[in-house]
Amino acid sequence: MSALESCLVIAGEKSGEDHAMTFFPELKKRVPNCDFYGVGGDRLEAQGLSLRYHLKDFSGIGISEVLSKIPFYYKALDVLLAEVKERKTKTAILIDFQGFNLKLAKKLKKLDVKVLYYVAPQAWVWKPWRAKVLEKNVHTLFTILPFEKKWFQERGVSKVRSVLHPLMLEYKEKLLNIRERKSSDFATRKKRILILPGSRNTEVGTLLDIFMRATKLIEEDYEIELGIVKSESVNEECYKEYKFDYEWNSSKLAEALNWADMSIAASGTVTLATGLFQLPTVVCYKVSLFTEFVLAMLIPYKGPASLTNIIHKQYVFPEFIQVEADRYNIAKTIKSWIQNPQEYDRIISILKETKGHLTGDEFSVAEYMADVINHDSQKN
Repeated sequence: MSALESCLVIAGEKSGEDHAMTFFPELKKRVPNCDFYGVGGDRLEAQGLSLRYHLKDFSGIGISEVLSKIPFYYKALDVLLAEVKERKTKTAILIDFQGFNLKLAKKLKKLDVKVLYYVAPQAWVWKPWRAKVLEKNVHTLFTILPFEKKWFQERGVSKVRSVLHPLMLEYKEKLLNIRERKSSDFATRKKRILILPGSRNTEVGTLLDIFMRATKLIEEDYEIELGIVKSESVNEECYKEYKFDYEWNSSKLAEALNWADMSIAASGTVTLATGLFQLPTVVCYKVSLFTEFVLAMLIPYKGPASLTNIIHKQYVFPEFIQVEADRYNIAKTIKSWIQNPQEYDRIISILKETKGHLTGDEFSVAEYMADVINHDSQKN
């Protein structure tokens, strides 16, 4: 391999970086002379990714926030594409972050760059026609939910590989030692409630206060211990006015999940983690009114938002969206689990099947990606 061989990597959100960490360290070992550069966070940078942008600058939630960042995103596209041309980069690994990455994939295709798209866009939720965009512009699409491979193949995407969900890889060892929960655990002690308010500043700014107000209502009837998992991609100012009995950073998520009896969480990848760790969870999603209006006009999907609910094909976790995501609904649900131990135990019995729903093809993602990079380098 030429010493000048390079690969663009885009992980524009914390969840994308988490996914990348399941294969990137091994990929670096397999192609030691390849220079990886692009967008990521502290963990990828520590593994050798040369950052052009930090994911803190990239991530956004809701249409209105994303719209405000459009000039930034277009500038970033120009900067990254200029470097691709200068380096004569032939391979790119784009991880989730569909709004930006699909546009980038089209431009990379015109430069004859092979795009490895890891974590397929949820086109079955957003825009089914995006399957055609992927077929035209992507070398290989990697799917992480059990039904996605067939869905994309039926819509013309020929090169699809189904991978074991990254959370299954990230927590492979820890999932072998999950706390065996039962309602009797907290019958005679304080109830342990874990707050999972998200990984974006706007998300935490919107939901954390609602979550904390809900815990105040719960405390009117029950003694509780309160824990929170803080994200390094969120400004510490978002947390400072609230008091917690226990705090963890995102690298200690598994420890926090095993500690808790139940959780209140922002909708996202973390709600699959709570499912895998068999933790009953109230899921909330709240965006601006403008974003709500646009989504209602554009999205035909009417099913559950939580990944755990999606893979179980039922509402195992209660979901409160927009105006329903208030302190009263959250507190009422948590109290119902405490008051009705049979319901709490029923949810856990369903969650025990979560792991079995997540399957993937038998192959090494790092080895596959390395082969693509090496193949291109040998042609130079």
